Amino acid sequence: MNTLRKVKIKDLGKIYTGSTPSTKDEKMWGGIYPFVKPSDLVGGSRRVPKTEMMLSEAATKTAKGRLLPKGTTCVVTIGTIGKLCQLSEAAATNQQINSIVVDKENFDEDYVYYLMTQSIDRVKVVEGGSASGREHVKKSTFEQIELNVLPLQQQQKLSRLVRKYDDLIENNNRRIAILEDMAQSLYREWFIKFRYPGHKENLDADCNPKLVDSPLGQIPEGWDVKKIKDLGTVITGKTPSTKKAEYYASSDVPFLKTPDMHGAIFSVDIADYLSDEGANSQKNKFIPANSICVACIGAKAGVVILTSEKLQTNQQINSLVLDDPSMREYFYLFAVGLHQKIHALGSSGATMTNVNKSKFEGIEVLMPPQDLIGSFHKSTSALFDSILNLQRRNGNLKKQRDMLLPKLISGAIEL
Repeated sequence: MNTLRKVKIKDLGKIYTGSTPSTKDEKMWGGIYPFVKPSDLVGGSRRVPKTEMMLSEAATKTAKGRLLPKGTTCVVTIGTIGKLCQLSEAAATNQQINSIVVDKENFDEDYVYYLMTQSIDRVKVVEGGSASGREHVKKSTFEQIELNVLPLQQQQKLSRLVRKYDDLIENNNRRIAILEDMAQSLYREWFIKFRYPGHKENLDADCNPKLVDSPLGQIPEGWDVKKIKDLGTVITGKTPSTKKAEYYASSDVPFLKTPDMHGAIFSVDIADYLSDEGANSQKNKFIPANSICVACIGAKAGVVILTSEKLQTNQQINSLVLDDPSMREYFYLFAVGLHQKIHALGSSGATMTNVNKSKFEGIEVLMPPQDLIGSFHKSTSALFDSILNLQRRNGNLKKQRDMLLPKLISGAIEL
């Protein structure tokens, strides 16, 4: 029988609350050190795939840019409490995150991360909120939360077992990144550098591409510029009435929201669902598979995802249902490059980015000839299909891991 003992979070190691160096000081930013914010964390993933912001060497020498070592467990304690990660390299965090630098003489680093994944409910209930209306657990309160832990030898056994699942997930993520980079590289070569198949037949006397002026700058002769609305049907999502419990009583139709889109290419891992009754209350909001969804409201505006199945979205997302399915890969990669455009269109002096349907429909799109679109589809569709399969494998691995982990952490399964 596994023997559990009670400890406080502060007993697990040294607790640090992050902070943010001045965003007005350019010398603090643009370096090689990840700066982790809650929005960088992906639900169900131990690692942070990539951070939006990077610290400079100079920033890490300041109190506000303190680097935390590899293996540190980081827990969001302001805002959306429940997100967490384990650092795969030295990094800093912002003030919304409390981090545990583990005492490795008495506790296993991986075990502490797995323990915290099962202890978020305890973190949530210790303090109800703050004057700002956001959930907020202070460091002094966080440190005092009591948890039950296994002896060190059992901690290490648990980590070795559960880590096998995460290692497989991380390996799949690396394969996904390679496949995406292959598609991105081909896209840049053909549609940004204009070195597409047959481009040598469209050179001038000096062996330069024959380019003509367009609203998007100079483009090859024979290419066109269209608007998003010309490529298919744009659907802006909507949230069914939350006052009707029956609309959410069963998990029949995936309901995509912006947090589900972060760190993914396909919409495989969705947190919330609608009942058939809830979805059918807004039948004109269904989005078929292989559509492109773009977040157009809020801090995550510009994030893009491909639908892997029929679903609905909330009102923060505009989706394009393509008339031509062979446009899937081209338009997805084009849309990924719209991040700055989306924020510029949606700023208008407002505090929150907001690109409505008409603005989204009016975004101009570079349109190569149809045969080139078809060739790109043939060259990249298998890459995207492989990505989808790997994401689905990861979903199954996460389900298996998450069924096993609570029983291991509680001591119900002998180690």
